[in-house]
Amino acid sequence: MTRLTGRALRLTVLVGENDTWHHRPLYSEIVHRAHAAGLAGASVFRGIEGFGASSLVHTARLLSLSEDLPVAIVVVDTEERVRAFLPQLDPLVTEGLVLLDECEVVRYLGRDAAGEESP
Repeated sequence: MTRLTGRALRLTVLVGENDTWHHRPLYSEIVHRAHAAGLAGASVFRGIEGFGASSLVHTARLLSLSEDLPVAIVVVDTEERVRAFLPQLDPLVTEGLVLLDECEVVRYLGRDAAGEESP
């Protein structure tokens, strides 16, 4: 059972939806690497509008031709585990932004071996 409460580190990786790593979506590669590294959790959020280093505004509005929307991959775990994971991002994120924020986890309970939530 995994329990993560108290002080933690939030890793946010901001990339484009069309960014890839070996013909696979970059966000998917990052999530799978975080899972393989045993991190507590990762989620991907698709933005509806944004711009980055290119200064081009990408939007999901109906009349827009843009499809390369911003994507945020958010990972939360202990500072030690997140910092140990950071070197895996070096070859992956060639154009994007990596943010680290201290945060507090109020409640995270993993599932036990029977697949039921722990108390």
